[in-house]
Amino acid sequence: MAGRTARLVLLAGAAALASGSQGDREPVYRDCVHRCEERNCSGGALRHFRSRQPIYMSLTGWTCQDDCKYECMWVTVGLYLKEGHRVPQFHGKWPFSRFLFFQEPASAMASFLNGLASLVMLCRYHTSVPASSPMYPTCVAFAWVSLNAWFWSTVFHTKDTDLTEKMDYFCASTVILHSVYLCCVRTVGLQHPAVASAFRALLLLMLTAHVSYLSLVHFDYGYNLAANVAIGLVNVVWWLAWCLRNRRRLPHVRKCMVVVLLLQGLSLLELLDFPPLFWVLDAHAIWHISTIPVHVLFFSFLEDDSLYLLKESEAKFKLD
Repeated sequence: MAGRTARLVLLAGAAALASGSQGDREPVYRDCVHRCEERNCSGGALRHFRSRQPIYMSLTGWTCQDDCKYECMWVTVGLYLKEGHRVPQFHGKWPFSRFLFFQEPASAMASFLNGLASLVMLCRYHTSVPASSPMYPTCVAFAWVSLNAWFWSTVFHTKDTDLTEKMDYFCASTVILHSVYLCCVRTVGLQHPAVASAFRALLLLMLTAHVSYLSLVHFDYGYNLAANVAIGLVNVVWWLAWCLRNRRRLPHVRKCMVVVLLLQGLSLLELLDFPPLFWVLDAHAIWHISTIPVHVLFFSFLEDDSLYLLKESEAKFKLD
C-alpha cells in the first residue's frame, strides 16, 4: 500500500545514479570489462561460452557481457577492499553475490514471499467472505493487482533489465492508485457509487497517461518520483484520516491504522543504505522481508471490514 511509495522514492534515487556509480566509473573496471568482452564475447569464444553456460542462465537472459560485468565487478571490489576503501556501487547498485540466476537473491526471495503471503490471504478472503459483501470485488481486484506487482518485483530483482525495471515501477504505481481507489470505495463509493465510478475512470486515465509518457516520450525518474510521492501522500492521509475518525466505532480499523504507520516507519530501513551483509542481504531486502507480516495484517483488516459491511447490509435489508 503506502510502503510502495517509499520504495519508489528510493528506487528513483538509485536509478538516478544508475548511469554512473563510483565502481563502474573506475578505469580498472572499464578496462577489465573491455578485455573480457573482446576475449570471450565474439566468434568462437562466444560459442564456447554459450555451450558451457547453464541452461537456467541463458533462459533468464544472462549474456556474455553480463558475465563480464559481474566478474569485473568483483575484481574491482577486491582491489577496493585490499586498499582499505569502502565498497563501491556499480550502475546504482551494491555488488551482490549471484545465486543461480538471481541477481539480488534476498530481495527476489522476499518479493516472492510477499506475493505468496498476498496469495494466501486472497484465498483466505475468498473462503471467509461471501461474494455478496459490498467490498468483495474491490478487495479481490486489489489483491490481484498486488500479486502482479510482487511478481514483477521478483522478476526485477532476479534480472535487472529496462523491461523488468519499467514493469516493476509501473506495477508499483498501479498498487498505489488501486489503494487510493480502494479507500475511495470504502469511504465514499458505497454510499455514492457514481462518485466511485467517476474516480476510477480518472485514476485509469492518470495511469494510462503516466505509463504512456514514461514509455513513449521519456523515462523521467524525477517526474516518476514526484507523481508517485504525490499519489502516495494522498493515499496515506486519506486512509489515516478515515481510520482515526472510525477507530472507536469500528475496532478492526486499528489494523489498518497500524499498517499505514508501520509501512511508513519500516520504509526508513532503506535509508540505512549499506553494502550487503555476506554480499546478499542489504537494507532493501530487509525492508522487503519486514513488509510480509504487514501485508498479512492489511488483508486481515480487509477481511474483517468486508464481513462487517456484509452484516450491516443484511441488517438494513431485514429492516426494509
